[in-house]
Amino acid sequence: MKYKTCISIAEKSPKKIKNKLKDSLKKSDYVEVRLDFLKPKQIPETLEIIKTDLKKIVCTLRPKNEGGKFTGTEKERIAILKLIAEYNPFLLDVEFNTLNKNNELSKYLKSTKTKLLVSWHDFKKTPKTAELKNKIKKMSKFSNNVKIVSTAKSVDDATRMLELYNKKGKNNLISFAMGDEGKISRILCLYLGSPYTYVSLGKAVAPGQFSVDEVNKIINLKSSK
Repeated sequence: MKYKTCISIAEKSPKKIKNKLKDSLKKSDYVEVRLDFLKPKQIPETLEIIKTDLKKIVCTLRPKNEGGKFTGTEKERIAILKLIAEYNPFLLDVEFNTLNKNNELSKYLKSTKTKLLVSWHDFKKTPKTAELKNKIKKMSKFSNNVKIVSTAKSVDDATRMLELYNKKGKNNLISFAMGDEGKISRILCLYLGSPYTYVSLGKAVAPGQFSVDEVNKIINLKSSK
């Protein structure tokens, strides 16, 4: 079995995204483009630049209250999410809280048959297992592609996120913990069924993130035995 990686790109200009994307696709199966690092007016131009590679791209437009950098209004963000949907990326990452609050957006994305990745992050802690399972159940109503990420303060926290993988589950689940204590879960999630793990091209974009070279070394070491 081939374990897959997704390089996160967080750049502040369309040109830099184009250059990083080229390098990233040579080393990784997928690339996450963090469009929230751009000015809102730069996003349409960026979508045109990257459109030929969109079948391998996860598009993310994270608001500030979800750990992102988007500087526009929520109304602008929703309009841009709809624009991204028209480009039909490999996955469009939309927060569970956004979909929950915005029925009209949810219906629109369903009507366009956009491949959604429903995401939820806890930047402070790792909730109890029952709460996490309940969250996944609610998230699954919007898509089979679910990403649930917590912050680990201990190895137990990271283990709890990995225990969410279920061989009988219908979800394409991505579940791991951020931070130093959660670092190992970014690798182990691959062996439990995660479709890919998030990595960086060099400098980490999220707490505890490995570089693509580090992960490829670990994976190849494991698979060559």
